[in-house]
Amino acid sequence: MDAVAAPVTRALRVPWLGRVSYEEGLRFQADAARRAAAGEESLLLLEHEPVFTLGRNASEKDVLFTPERRRELGIALHESDRGGKVTYHGPGQLVGYPILDLAPDRKDVKRYVRDLEEVLIRTLADFRIPAERSRVRERVTSVWVGNDKIAAIGIHIARWITTHGFALNVTDEPLPYFRGIVPCGITDGGVTTMQRQLGRPVGVSELLDPIRAHFSEVFGREILPS
Repeated sequence: MDAVAAPVTRALRVPWLGRVSYEEGLRFQADAARRAAAGEESLLLLEHEPVFTLGRNASEKDVLFTPERRRELGIALHESDRGGKVTYHGPGQLVGYPILDLAPDRKDVKRYVRDLEEVLIRTLADFRIPAERSRVRERVTSVWVGNDKIAAIGIHIARWITTHGFALNVTDEPLPYFRGIVPCGITDGGVTTMQRQLGRPVGVSELLDPIRAHFSEVFGREILPS
């Protein structure tokens, strides 16, 4: 069953951080996690500089570009404590890091992931993109359009405080970089973007208000003024 609108229970900061390195993103998350533990939750929205990240279940064999090629293209490589395998983050993606306290009423990891998927599916529906969860077992925790992934999800939860989150492919700019990895270890599916689905340019800034609105609906948070 899909998520439904939840009763508003808490306030949520949703800052737009612009384009930041992966290391900066980790620092922003660590600071926000400390504040979440004290009752101040956040959804950090940003773009990253080009980076391949290795989740807890990743294999470096899934990184296809050589170190020399990565240096040539300016792609960093980082291990991460999020779940999942290898993915790419970079300009043209909207990255969202929800820093929430799931205690006491949302202590269910599967529900949390499905709620993130629901936020993305509703947002894409606003643009008439028919995104959905995959029915293929190996493709859990992601959002697809047909046989092409449009958004990846990888999370970490410690003491029910969430970090990491989702990356939604907005423009076509990320597509060449995905050739340098086996995205999330999946070899029988492709990667797509909102721009490719719409057949027109689309900017990351167009996603900010819809993401905020649907996150509020699904998670029952009141969005504080930016």
